[in-house]
Amino acid sequence: MNKIHLNDIRIKNKLLLIYMFSVFLPIVLTNVIFYHVTSENVRNQKIHDNELALRQVKNGFNQGVEDAAGIASVLYSDAFVYEFLNKNYESPLDFILAYNTHFRDINKFTPIYSSIRSIHLFTDNPTVIKAGGIYDINEEVINSHWYKTTMDTRKKYPVVTRRQEENGKLEQFVVVRALDSSDTVSNEKVIMINLNERFIHQIFTNETFEGEIFLLNENNTIEFTTDDTVQWSSEYIPFNSIDIPENSLVFEESYQMQYMSDWKLVGVIPEDQLLTEVRKSLPSILYLALWNFVIPTLFIVYLAGNIHFRLNTIVKKMRKVKDQNFELIEGKPYRDEIGVLTTEFNRMSKKIKDLINDVYVVKIQKKDLEIQKKETQLKALQSQINPHFLFNVLETIRMRSLLKEEKETADIIRNMAQLLRNSITWDKDFVTVKEEVQLIQAFLEIQKYRFDEKMQYEIHLSSRAEHILIPNMTIIPFVENASIHGIEPLKGNGKINVYMEINDKHLECIIEDNGVGMSEEKYQEIMQSLNLDEIAGESIGICNVYQRLRMYYDDHFTLNIRRNKKEGMTVYIKIPLNFGKEM
Repeated sequence: MNKIHLNDIRIKNKLLLIYMFSVFLPIVLTNVIFYHVTSENVRNQKIHDNELALRQVKNGFNQGVEDAAGIASVLYSDAFVYEFLNKNYESPLDFILAYNTHFRDINKFTPIYSSIRSIHLFTDNPTVIKAGGIYDINEEVINSHWYKTTMDTRKKYPVVTRRQEENGKLEQFVVVRALDSSDTVSNEKVIMINLNERFIHQIFTNETFEGEIFLLNENNTIEFTTDDTVQWSSEYIPFNSIDIPENSLVFEESYQMQYMSDWKLVGVIPEDQLLTEVRKSLPSILYLALWNFVIPTLFIVYLAGNIHFRLNTIVKKMRKVKDQNFELIEGKPYRDEIGVLTTEFNRMSKKIKDLINDVYVVKIQKKDLEIQKKETQLKALQSQINPHFLFNVLETIRMRSLLKEEKETADIIRNMAQLLRNSITWDKDFVTVKEEVQLIQAFLEIQKYRFDEKMQYEIHLSSRAEHILIPNMTIIPFVENASIHGIEPLKGNGKINVYMEINDKHLECIIEDNGVGMSEEKYQEIMQSLNLDEIAGESIGICNVYQRLRMYYDDHFTLNIRRNKKEGMTVYIKIPLNFGKEM
């Protein structure tokens, strides 16, 4: 798969890419980050504000209850009040005198505290007149909600509970305290301080808290809530049964007072509600981003279209040049880079047209004839190598088949097929080093199959050299000679090493073996045959390679063949990178 280079992209698209990555995407990213950071900051600030608001509600209700509990404690420790309710009066007149003396002072607390609506005294003393804020502890009171729920604790400390109204609803908050600390007294006496309903309503309907508030008792049931959908005044409803919207934020404040032990205040706010104001600004951000995108995009498209049109005109004219049609580009000579390019193209076209008409037509025709001649020679050279190479390969398979009667020929046939295809079809003048190495490996596998352990080989190919182009079948003739003329006559084991590496803008290839080598006479004969125009004799493969290298690279290549001091031969080939493809 070909990689897309930046220079392969059209100028119009480059301008759009510049705008997208340098202007549009940074603006969008900045707006997104700004919106996200702002939303998070607003959310955190809203959470903090609502926590403070809920704490304010808690403290307000706490203060009202503490005021009532304080009054209850004062009356609890007042001996005159205790005596007033505990005394057995001989006549109603005696009670009225005592009432005017003691009970009227009790009501002095009501106007002082806005959280207190009234103070009631309950007693079962039969000599006390039940009127004017004093009530009888009768059967109805004993069966009431507030009396039964505070029975176990009101003798120890004040208790917060709700009192049932005449309409049957438990809406009135009261603080209850018994004046008797034990069950041994003759007459039961209870103080009830009624909290102001308006005060309670103002506390819990705090406008700064943006959600619903739930006051929960120690049983986690609802004592009060601002949620109109919850019938809290009709019955005690467990908080767990309330359907809380998903993604809601739940705030909680606990009460630490003894008479409200384990009570807590819970606030519930849907998270979407916190970001309502921020999300109102989202359309404005989107419109601004769209505006920043559309206007510059239209301008860049117009500017890029103009550049593309002018460059395309030059390209069309240049394509006509290869057909010797040297038309000039008409129009006003502008002073930008494209205008300079247009002017220089017109000047070049006129110059080339004049030169072709005067000199180059004849020379080009001569060059065409020379090229055709070299192509004919190249095809002839290519055709000479095929029979020689195929003969050796076929002979190897034949000899192996005679020696071993088994089904081990699958791999050898595959390698043979690869060699046969490459030998018969010369559709490519150049192949990559990797393809040539694959062909070498196929040949050597065939030879290894033929000689068993007698012949070993190693191929060292640099990853940098894999995709370098070289003439087809440049290396394999030398590998073939090393195998057949070097290793095959050897009595012991032989080895062929092939090294391919990139060095200083050249491909260097070394083929060496530890075979029988060759005589001085044979060596001189091969070296002399390299310079002959006619290819004949036993060194047809080596001569063919040399002729093709000279045809493709002229004098810009190196081919050295030398005899090693101890044993074998070494072939050194040095080829300029991609020089042949440019030819």
